[in-house]
Formats: sequence, C-alpha cells, structure tokens
Amino acid sequence: MRISISGTYSTGKTSTAMCLSHYTGIPRTLAKAIREIMPDAVPGKRLSEVTPAEFLQLMMRRHCGRAVAETKLGDNYLSDGSSLQEWAYGLARTKYGMNPTDPERPNEKNWPGMNFYREVVDQYEHAFKQHVRASYDVMIHLDNERPITNDGHRPMNEQFRVFCDELLWNAASELDIPLYRISGTLTDRVEHIVSLLDLPTVTTLDYAIGKMEQEYAAIDKRLETERQRTNSSTSTGTNR
Repeated sequence: MRISISGTYSTGKTSTAMCLSHYTGIPRTLAKAIREIMPDAVPGKRLSEVTPAEFLQLMMRRHCGRAVAETKLGDNYLSDGSSLQEWAYGLARTKYGMNPTDPERPNEKNWPGMNFYREVVDQYEHAFKQHVRASYDVMIHLDNERPITNDGHRPMNEQFRVFCDELLWNAASELDIPLYRISGTLTDRVEHIVSLLDLPTVTTLDYAIGKMEQEYAAIDKRLETERQRTNSSTSTGTNR
C-alpha cells in the first residue's frame, strides 16, 4: 500500500511516518527535506532569505526527490508528506510573502517577479496533483493541532500555517484518493491509522516509538549558515 502522511508543517508528519514505519514494517521514503536540499541549491542562505526564483528551484528539487524515492520502493511505502506540500507552501507565499514570518521585509508578496512566480506555481500545481493522484492509494491528513516548532526553518506565522493546511486538505479532497483526517497523540494517531487501514504490525508500539525517537533525534536541524560555520571551523582545525 502506498500511503502519504499529509498535513501542514509542524503537525508531526515525520514522527508519525517514522513510528508507523517501524510499527508496520512498511518502508518510509527517504527523500531529502528542504533544509537538506538548501546547501546545494542556495548555499549560505536561510529559507527566509530566498528569492521567488530560488524557491521555485527548491520546490522542484523537493518534488523530484520525492518521486525518485517513491519509485525505488515500488508499491509499498510510507511518504512523509507529498508534493502537495511543495505546491501549498509555494502558493501561500503569494499571499503572505516570501518570508511569512516577517511579511514587512523587502522580499514580500509585491517583490518584482511575483506575478511570474505565481504563474509557475500554478503550473506546478497541475503537475504535482497528477503525480500525487498516481502515487498514493490513501492519504492521511494530520490535524493542525500542535504548536509550531521554532527550528529556524519553519515560518512562525499561524495564519500562514492554517492557510497551507486548508490548501492541502482541499487539494487532496479533489483527487479521488481515499482521504482521512487523523488527530490525537502520536500513539492515538498510529493506532488509528493501523486500525483504519488494517495494517499488519511487526513489533510493539512502545518499541516503534523508541526507534522513532532515536531516529528523529539524529536529524540535523541546523541552519545552513550554522553548518557552514561548523564545517569551516572543522576544516581550519584539521589544516593546522
């Protein structure tokens, strides 16, 4: 079964997908997150600093990474989100600005080139929806019920997040894919999904949660600028 764990940012998609994968044995796609793509795509920049053109590049890189990762796993996988995420986060920036945390910055929604940016995002919508329709047997939408995690990457704007959540739910509802809204604690969510989809389990839920916590703690959440400083310091020390 091809399952997408969807929802706006900071709703627990990654932890839910990780836990569900350990609990059921269904492999999880390992596409790179935006923070992992940025060092190659826009070296030295934070997400809040990218231009409209650069954000379009990030959207396409993320989509391509998802598609490749999903193809490698055949007809049985769990996806952390879907390409609808890239489209929604891109479209919402036409309403709230390229840096939704601080919409008064110069790179706001009236930045020159935003009209063309919107045209491209609309074309991405067409392509990404086709991809999602062909790539999943079921979509699980996690309720937007948790506080935003301030990790330096996510826009700290609840209106922006709610708008993205509505875009994602409405878009998924149009695709003729079974769609379910799930809420509650991590345990509640995972148990509900397993019951709802009649998924087999290969271990205990407590063990799956423990493995998820180890895996999640190992994620490098540093900003690109911080990584560069660390790498530079390491390189300098090595060359002495």
